[in-house]
Amino acid sequence: MVMVNEQLNEIYRLLFERYGEQHWWPATSRFEVIVGAVLTQNTNWGNVEKALENLKKAGVLSAQKLQGIEIERLAELIRPAGYFNIKANRLKNLLNWFFENYGGQLENLDSLNTGRLREENLGVKGIGPETADSILLYALERPVFVVDAYTARVMARHHLIEEPFDYAQLQELFTSNLPEDVKLFNEYHALLVKVGKEHCRPKARCKGCPLEELPHRAEEE
Repeated sequence: MVMVNEQLNEIYRLLFERYGEQHWWPATSRFEVIVGAVLTQNTNWGNVEKALENLKKAGVLSAQKLQGIEIERLAELIRPAGYFNIKANRLKNLLNWFFENYGGQLENLDSLNTGRLREENLGVKGIGPETADSILLYALERPVFVVDAYTARVMARHHLIEEPFDYAQLQELFTSNLPEDVKLFNEYHALLVKVGKEHCRPKARCKGCPLEELPHRAEEE
């Protein structure tokens, strides 16, 4: 019987051989990653990029500037990301936590325990596990594996996890079977998103998928 860690390593190898490095997260600063992690909730990255560009053009893509602008103005700037009023409130909630506890300085987060940081992030209204973990992995370079709908679909279809399962169980599948490594976690998640968008859709496109030859079950388009 093939061990789970061997299956995960084989999936990673096949994806990396096909797609190469994904260069995630696309951003020019750690703070931009944090903002993007909130904006990408329930939308595609193209829309997030438009919202981020609006913030850059307005000269407010910094913790201090975003903390200072009116929430209505923030909502208008991030309109392309969808659910803009909700996301403006979530960004403000996160900023309030950041300034009230850490003076709005990312350097003040660097010495904190990862578990504590995650717990505090999850305590911010509107910040769920995927957003919190994206911030930890991509902005703060903590070895936390991010999972999402793409991850769930690929793992379930390749018999690595049985439904029903929750976020924590899916995350544990990776963290208990892979070395604790920021670069690996970063690349693996990005590759799963890539194959999820191109092949492992709600109606699968198995033909030509880099994982096509592995045992799997899926209803194809």
